[in-house]
Amino acid sequence: MSLEVSLYVAAGAMAGGLINGLAGFGTALFALGFFLTVMPPVQAVAMVVVLSVATGLQGLWIVRHAIGANKQRLMRFLVPGIMGIPLGVMVLSVLDARSLKLGVAGFLILYGGYFSLRTHLPRFERPTPVWDMIVGFSGGVLGGAASLSGALPMMWCALRPWPKAETRAVLQPFNVMVLTLTAAALAMKGAYTPQTLTYLALALPSAMVSAQIGIAIFKRLPDAAFRRLLIAMTFISGAVLLARELL
Repeated sequence: MSLEVSLYVAAGAMAGGLINGLAGFGTALFALGFFLTVMPPVQAVAMVVVLSVATGLQGLWIVRHAIGANKQRLMRFLVPGIMGIPLGVMVLSVLDARSLKLGVAGFLILYGGYFSLRTHLPRFERPTPVWDMIVGFSGGVLGGAASLSGALPMMWCALRPWPKAETRAVLQPFNVMVLTLTAAALAMKGAYTPQTLTYLALALPSAMVSAQIGIAIFKRLPDAAFRRLLIAMTFISGAVLLARELL
């Protein structure tokens, strides 16, 4: 492994770990740009999935009490999401993944841009179990079809006036579970070659340390600031996804 490749791998791991520790998701958003510079797409995705799960487990620990106190809410997202993954894989066989990603990117940009400009965010305070299940299922479908499992749950949770720990107690377990299943599928397809495992051996320590820095920042964020962060991440996610698909 050359020095240049090592630097790109370490930089991508640090960037992805930092944002995952801070927001509870977004590893791919910040890491793929580095990884795709020095490795093919399948290998880059295989790297990102493992790093997302590894850093996500650290994030789960800091909101474990919120997860335990809101198990039913989490299950309303998670169970339908898992059920939606196979449908997403089937959808991919009849739809063009690039067109789907461009459509989702446009929606993320419009949503994130609109709410970023608003002085006050809407507050959906009443329980919405049916909508929670629909969002979770749709997230699973998008995860299976285009690896975009977190897009819809992120947008929906950003509009709920939940404390930041409760919001993260939905987003992080949802993404960790979906990505764990994705990692298992990639492993069955032989994506984790000796070279990929070598890259992971370099990337994991960097990602884990930077995730701790992100977690430290998260602990100091007020609840309202965390909601604003999710809205900003929505816009950035859409912009990066659009640029990646067009360029």
